[in-house]
Amino acid sequence: MKELKQILDQVNPVKIIGDMNAVVNGLKLDSRKVEAGDVFFAVKGTTVDGHSFIPKVIEQGAGVIVCEAIPEVTHNDVVYIQVKDARRTSAVMACNFYDHPSGKLQLVGVTGTNGKTSVATLLHQIYVQKHHKSGLLSTIVNKINNEEIPSTHTTPDPIAINALLQKMVEEHCEYAFMEVSSHAADQDRIFGLQFTGAIFTNITHDHLDYHKTFQEYIYAKKKFFDQLPATAFALTNIDDKRGEVMLQNTKAKKYSYAVKTLADFRFRILENAFSGLVVDCDGIDVHLQMTGRFNAYNLLAIYATCTLLGMGKREALSAISTLKGAEGRFDCVASPKQRIIGIVDYAHTPDALKNVLDTINEIRTHNEQVITVVGCGGNRDKAKRPDMAHIASELSNKVILTSDNPRYEVPEEIINEMKAGVPAQNYNKVMSVTDRREAIRIACNLANGKDIILLAGKGHEKYQEIKGVKHPFDDKAILQETFLEMNK
Repeated sequence: MKELKQILDQVNPVKIIGDMNAVVNGLKLDSRKVEAGDVFFAVKGTTVDGHSFIPKVIEQGAGVIVCEAIPEVTHNDVVYIQVKDARRTSAVMACNFYDHPSGKLQLVGVTGTNGKTSVATLLHQIYVQKHHKSGLLSTIVNKINNEEIPSTHTTPDPIAINALLQKMVEEHCEYAFMEVSSHAADQDRIFGLQFTGAIFTNITHDHLDYHKTFQEYIYAKKKFFDQLPATAFALTNIDDKRGEVMLQNTKAKKYSYAVKTLADFRFRILENAFSGLVVDCDGIDVHLQMTGRFNAYNLLAIYATCTLLGMGKREALSAISTLKGAEGRFDCVASPKQRIIGIVDYAHTPDALKNVLDTINEIRTHNEQVITVVGCGGNRDKAKRPDMAHIASELSNKVILTSDNPRYEVPEEIINEMKAGVPAQNYNKVMSVTDRREAIRIACNLANGKDIILLAGKGHEKYQEIKGVKHPFDDKAILQETFLEMNK
């Protein structure tokens, strides 16, 4: 509970109507959750304009309305604050309301198309294992130390972020690791937060349903780095051709990491097997429990971040050597009898799928088949659908196109759009099976001893979303059940 005037620092109102000494109980962006004494932010969204809910929230007891246009009819007992940008104002006022919690711990943000979840989650894991109190904000779950708090968005709204960070401060967290999505940066959900550091993993085509162009997607990621203070560090993957772009306008201290080129932090891959990686780091051989070139990049980013946060080099290398992959990221399952290798992976973009298949093809002997089961989500970027099928058909011996999370689209139509990307010479490799469970069963039937089955796209997800309903569905569990049923 605070006086309104206390939470207006750094806000430049166009106009104020009402009592600046009004007491504020809470901040709300969702009109359905407004209660007596709350501030309601009338934000203009992509589909809904928050201004249309102003009469409703006043009935619910809202004491303050932050808006970009003051309504024609006003109420004497309500304060109206007109601003140029209600969304950004919500971020500023949230920081003020919760007493700037991001400045009371070391907050590190991770952005990029692939690797955000793994890097943020594993950094949090390391610091908890090292007996540092730590927070995590990720797509899968939010955590305060080992306490799990369910997550609904890659990056929550600014009010939820600051509330979470404040709770982390109350629990004496020293560090917090956050996934920063392009949506969050574009929508100013992270505006006003004080970051200790930022990590850029990579960028490839994704979320073009929202950003419209790849350039706008790049700018959204870059916006995060542009807002960093001079006291922060900016760590970028210099092997990605957009890696340097992220650093162009940042005030932060600039650092790079790479596997292929010279950089401030570098790994040289000595061995890449299903059992893990061996890398050279400045003359030290390090055995890692995770597989694949993409994981080498993730672990290198983690190592670099640990050292930039003050951890000793050998301690950081020792820490990453104990790490195991995040759930649904190159998650291997072997059949009990024939030793068929099943791999469950979250790869849902062309680049991520190519990375996983490239990794499999780097490691395998080529005396076995690679059978890929893959789909694309509905009501998302359609441009990637033919690319996904093209990559799968080029890099696999057999491909089964199936349903992912169709949402409100027709699964068969999504599959047909994927099929359009299959080159003529690969037609005989590809079949379509709409039912994902059946597709997994068929893949297992097609597999012989030591063959490799890749289930791509869902990874850690434990559901299929169909017509707005989430149905229980776990790729890994279904794969294991099928192996046992078939005695393979």
